[in-house]
Amino acid sequence: MVCKTKQDKCAINDELTEVLDAIREADILVIATPIYFSEVTGQVKTFIDRTFSYLVPDYMTNPKPSRLMPGKTLVFIIAYENADEKRYSDVFSRYELFFRFFGVGETHLIKANTVDAIGDIDSRADIFKLAEETAELVMK
Repeated sequence: MVCKTKQDKCAINDELTEVLDAIREADILVIATPIYFSEVTGQVKTFIDRTFSYLVPDYMTNPKPSRLMPGKTLVFIIAYENADEKRYSDVFSRYELFFRFFGVGETHLIKANTVDAIGDIDSRADIFKLAEETAELVMK
């Protein structure tokens, strides 16, 4: 809880420190992860847990709970092997909630289903089209 009591950023100083600092300045945050055991990877979850440092000490009652400037855009990309396009929608909605708490305004989800092996994505024009459309939207 040092980020809530003694300083205004994460107290852990490691390779993620630079990333967390850069996000403060970024307009767009892109998170990409495969889905393992119905969840984001451990590395992505660890990153998300560390974003707790963006919240002010009284974030539960403060009308401005985040230390980040509001209005950032989140692009969340997930890849998984199952053909069901509705599968794993809960993953995005769960994490979208946290990022909205941090002041993220616009959010976009890109789902790449039936992607299981290296090269599976190469023939997926639909996913590339969605990625291009999303990039055009967030760059406006």
